Amino acid sequence: MKNNKLIDYQIFIPSLLIVAAISVPFALFEAESLSVLNSIFDSIVSGFGWGYLWYGIILVAAGLYLSFSKYGQVVLGDPNEKPRFTLFEYASILIAMGLGSTIMRTGMLQWSSVANDPPAGVDIGSAEALLWGNSYSMFLWGFQVFAIFVMIAPAMAYVLHVKKRPLLRISEACRVLLGDKLTDGWAGRVLDILFLISILTGAAVTLGLGAPIITYNLSALFNIEVTFGMTIIVTIVWVFLFSLSAYLGIDKGIKRLSTFNMYLAGLFALFIVLAGPGVFILNYFSDTVSFLLTNYLTISLNTESVFEGEASHIQSNTVFWYAYSATWAMLHGVFAAKISKGRTIKEMILTYLLAPTLISWIATGVLGGLGVHRYLTGEVPVLDLVLEDAAEGMSVIPEILATLPLGGFAIVVFIIIALIFLTTTLDSTTYTIAAYTSTNDMSEKEPPKVLRIIMAAIITVLALILMRVGGLAPLEVISGLMGLPIIFIQFLLIYAAKRMIDRDQAWRHNVRKETN
Repeated sequence: MKNNKLIDYQIFIPSLLIVAAISVPFALFEAESLSVLNSIFDSIVSGFGWGYLWYGIILVAAGLYLSFSKYGQVVLGDPNEKPRFTLFEYASILIAMGLGSTIMRTGMLQWSSVANDPPAGVDIGSAEALLWGNSYSMFLWGFQVFAIFVMIAPAMAYVLHVKKRPLLRISEACRVLLGDKLTDGWAGRVLDILFLISILTGAAVTLGLGAPIITYNLSALFNIEVTFGMTIIVTIVWVFLFSLSAYLGIDKGIKRLSTFNMYLAGLFALFIVLAGPGVFILNYFSDTVSFLLTNYLTISLNTESVFEGEASHIQSNTVFWYAYSATWAMLHGVFAAKISKGRTIKEMILTYLLAPTLISWIATGVLGGLGVHRYLTGEVPVLDLVLEDAAEGMSVIPEILATLPLGGFAIVVFIIIALIFLTTTLDSTTYTIAAYTSTNDMSEKEPPKVLRIIMAAIITVLALILMRVGGLAPLEVISGLMGLPIIFIQFLLIYAAKRMIDRDQAWRHNVRKETN
């Protein structure tokens, strides 16, 4: 019997209602709810922080195991067909999706949070604190976070491209473990609703918290005050861009925008090095990479158990970062699965582990190096300004950029790159939600264009309401807390991928001829 429904209302409507039920009271009682949520999260940090740290390490190990064992050579699709995208296009899409505009903020300013609150035994604002700061900025965009993003993708891609299952759902990937009755019943429904809740809240938070990256630079460029009206205008332009890109689809929209932004970001980085303190940036980049590699395990697993007092920024923020990344892992994994047709499991995992890491380290080295140099020379008192800034340092970014020759030009290019990064994150998000809720056969078709526009509108309305009445901050903490059940689902899906491949003996039959 043909299904004429545009959308699967049985999972979408409950998800939307739950998101609304969560958001409204938090928006009405933002201060109180944020206090309670932060208290809950602090308890998790103090009681289970060690678990989050090991979680990242275990996923990297699982990724390497799947890549370099017999499972790595399994082709996600027909072994005789070429991959859908070239390696550069594929990596660009994953980078744009994986990093988003957040890299523009963390790359420029994350070091200052560590320098103001360094690890135990390190003096605030010292040379060592500055090295800890930029090293930690690179660490945030390293192997653990991208392992978190990609490790549900093997199961999802195998179900979609090898098994040719019509629905792009978490529940479908778990069918091998749950059986038909539970998958088609309440258990599958719960998994799919949990996915949509996590992505709808995460997308609204990204839209709401991403806008200040644009508005504060516009404010500095035109010497005008940041108002909600400006935020509305920026959001409308942004929504138009990511809606158009999602409407055009992966090949005509998302791919082209992603590859264009790689070229533009590369030219901007080169401009900063040549027009700015290039020698210092290159020296500081070398020192930072050396410091990071020397202290990688320390940052990865240190809980500061023998030091009294509150956890330092590195310890507490790492736990939140992993928890928040776990929430986004659902989206990243599903989207990566959709675009990985023709790739081997090894190619998919290693591209996601290496390409975004390399680009983010370069971005952090250039942007962070510029910020640290301006702090050391006294041109911009970054550490003091960040402490005084209520917008997480957003107003400091244009002050740093303005110190470059052609400072206004630098701010304009920064705005454009950030806007495109924001667009490529949300067009991928919109496309994925549409694909997830669609009743079309996702192994053969794209999600309906009208459904992509509907999803873009829903995300925008939710974000604007929360931006206006408050509630984004509590929702951000909720997104982090939702990482807990998703971590369990991640490990379930890793096992499901192994189970499906073992049952089919795909390492023998679904491989490229040259690997036999």
